[in-house]
Amino acid sequence: MDNDTKATLRRAALAGRAALPAEEVERRSEALCEQLFQHFPVAQWRWLHLFLPLAKQNEPDTWRIIHRIWAEELAVRLAAPVVQPDGVSLKHHELTPGTPLAENRWGIPEPIPSATVEILPAQFDAVLVPLLAVDEAGHRVGYGGGFYDRFLAQCGPATLFIGLSILDDAPVARIGDVLPTDVPLHACLMAAAVWRF
Repeated sequence: MDNDTKATLRRAALAGRAALPAEEVERRSEALCEQLFQHFPVAQWRWLHLFLPLAKQNEPDTWRIIHRIWAEELAVRLAAPVVQPDGVSLKHHELTPGTPLAENRWGIPEPIPSATVEILPAQFDAVLVPLLAVDEAGHRVGYGGGFYDRFLAQCGPATLFIGLSILDDAPVARIGDVLPTDVPLHACLMAAAVWRF
């Protein structure tokens, strides 16, 4: 079907993720980490933005990527998002081994802004983007808040947008209700495949 709606795809993906056993989430998260390092020049980046996982939603465990970068002492620096009090926008703060974290209202860990440096969107070489589904043009389905589309629109023209999917479903042909404000991905990593758009 080439006109799946975001709502339909979101429901199916959430159900698919909920059905994954914890050990499968761990296996796929490790595979995603391997895909990123195999297919992208992580060590050449200056700044990488990544989301911190909401474990109860079976999101990809990005801590595997974070800890590998720290263990290998790569030069790339990391930043993670902080939802702002307006409830619709993000700011981005450096993530180091010593960064203090606090859970936001959704249970997502965030850097504590007063203890960290804010990084502007234009500084990022790459952004790892959470998603539930993606189509063949790189348009993604998220949770529906629009946080990432607003953020990605602020990034520089050379910034790579790389989706991470814990599901191995191939991209659908087309999301039927893409908005003009939706920002497409350049690639999507899955445990079993890498898709480029």
